[in-house]
Amino acid sequence: MKKLISQVFFLFISVFAFSQVHYETLKSASLAGEINTDRTLKIYIPESYKQDSSRVYPLAIVLDAEYLFDIYVANAKLFAAKDKAPEQIVVGIMQNQRNERTIDCETDANSMLTESSSKFYKFIRNELINYIEDSYRISPFRTIVGNTITANFANYFLVEEVPVFNAYININPSYAQDIAELFRGKVPTLTNNIYYYLNTGKYNTEEKDKSIEDIYYVLKNFENEHFKFKYDRFDNSTVTAAMGQAIPGALAHIFDMYSSISKEEYEQNVADLSPAEAIEYVEKKYVEIQYLFGANLKIRQRDIFAIESIILDKEDGAYLEEFGKMINRVYPESPIGDYYIGQYYEIGNDFKKALKYYKNGFAKISSDDPNGDGYYQNVERVMTKIKNIKNGLYPDGENPEEMEGEGTGE
Repeated sequence: MKKLISQVFFLFISVFAFSQVHYETLKSASLAGEINTDRTLKIYIPESYKQDSSRVYPLAIVLDAEYLFDIYVANAKLFAAKDKAPEQIVVGIMQNQRNERTIDCETDANSMLTESSSKFYKFIRNELINYIEDSYRISPFRTIVGNTITANFANYFLVEEVPVFNAYININPSYAQDIAELFRGKVPTLTNNIYYYLNTGKYNTEEKDKSIEDIYYVLKNFENEHFKFKYDRFDNSTVTAAMGQAIPGALAHIFDMYSSISKEEYEQNVADLSPAEAIEYVEKKYVEIQYLFGANLKIRQRDIFAIESIILDKEDGAYLEEFGKMINRVYPESPIGDYYIGQYYEIGNDFKKALKYYKNGFAKISSDDPNGDGYYQNVERVMTKIKNIKNGLYPDGENPEEMEGEGTGE
């Protein structure tokens, strides 16, 4: 029995030590004089964190953590597992222990932060973010999440001179009366991408629903390509259920760039590009993913094939070589890059170089790969063309003398 208790205790310690969610307490100088200067943080660290010491992660700060933290983390894990968003480090701030949220997020008659809420603002801006970035590996991309009054509070980070967050999730916000004027003074001036999510529904009071709708019309009319706005209505939902509906909708919007090229993205941003522009678009997409999200992704094969038709059909295949080189950089073990380079030289009648690249590609295919025979047909085809040329024939086997006069009416 004693041995069993020891084993259980050891297991408990092991699970605790490697738990993905843990609590920390951060003592704040900014909150001096307030009812709670020691703030409890609930922190989620992805499983992969210990596997790669060079990898960095986007940061999400979740207000009202008692209610929103677990919902956000569950969705963040799901989106990462489905390759629709990067893994994130999530930090929740507990605000419902001594009714801190009311004091933390209050505004005055002029829709400005009060002395107390300004302290909480400084706590997040100057202390919490620095503490997390000193303690964990964080990428440049930051999200803040709030509900009702905490959602309204989150907007004050947006309207500051240099927004500290890249994404704002506003769940049923209880907007300050004159916040629209703050938006009008800030959003048109944005020069970096800001992602903004907003939702409401008939479950809100008529007055609150109208307030959110009014802000929706203000936000949707801004003509600034850097302001990425999404709005949802959940009219058949409830206040509580809407929290669970809003967060996945927000994540899909915020991390749309991270996902592989969708049909909508292709039609809007890619379809009309030249081959050179299409290659540049894909490469730039993944450079931005690496910079913002710290996810060292290879260009997905799905995205490579998304632009294949542009490379093949436009400008007579002139960019097949560049396309193949891009693939070889990303997937050096794959025969696909060599295939496209070989195709480039074959179209240009440089059969020796074409044969070289087709053979390079075939050498990368394992002997038990059922596609091997099909790929080798490229080698055989070019070898036949080279043989025909040596025999004084055109590459397709026709005799130049026999071809003379054909199609001329002679």
